Amino acid sequence: MQRTYLPWLGLPALAASATAIATLGATLGATVTLLPLAQAGDLFTGQPVDKTRFAVLAKPVGRSDWALLVLEQLARLPRCWDNRADGLVDPSLNRFDYTGICSRYLDSNGYSLRIGQSDLGSSYRLRLQQQGTSLQLLALNPNEASELLVGQGRISRRDRDGFVALELEPGWELQRRLYGQQALSHVYFANATPLARLLASNAQAAGSQAGLAPGLTPSQATLQGSQGGRNIGEGPIALQVIPFKE
Repeated sequence: MQRTYLPWLGLPALAASATAIATLGATLGATVTLLPLAQAGDLFTGQPVDKTRFAVLAKPVGRSDWALLVLEQLARLPRCWDNRADGLVDPSLNRFDYTGICSRYLDSNGYSLRIGQSDLGSSYRLRLQQQGTSLQLLALNPNEASELLVGQGRISRRDRDGFVALELEPGWELQRRLYGQQALSHVYFANATPLARLLASNAQAAGSQAGLAPGLTPSQATLQGSQGGRNIGEGPIALQVIPFKE
């Protein structure tokens, strides 16, 4: 008898090392085959969730850092989170036993990135970045300079017990990871647009925000700006000369 196991599904028995899985196979009297990661990745699909049952939140950590988490309301009551009058979110699930009532997705074991039809959890990371009173959720590849804006929220004030609600950008949604017809305890930040097209659109938007003229690189635009809007190669630039006095 031969059995096939996927150790990266997140299930305790299947998340063991190859040695442990081989031992399990020997115990069962079966030949264990480990699927290559690329082949296993093709077996996962995503299914949109009921967004009213989910909250994407940023938790304040220390004096300036933030941690991303996703909450899911499984039962109708009690509420897993509540909106506060100051614009922040109260994680009320911390005040009762939320077993069977709420689910928490706290790190890359609970959520990852899916763009087009590809899982990008192994190459892209989600990061929170604060700019003034705005908090941005970014997806980035450590080996590339490009960043994708996934969502953002407004920081009304910093409170260790108040979380910031994040709204996903157009085109982005939460999806449940599926293995065949089985729903897994993992959610995607998903976008149906192919990655290459998404990166190109993001680069074009970034260029427009920087005020780049068509055909100019950022360094050329900086040089042009330092010359008072003159185009490169238009001729000599008049400089003000201040006489030296002893």
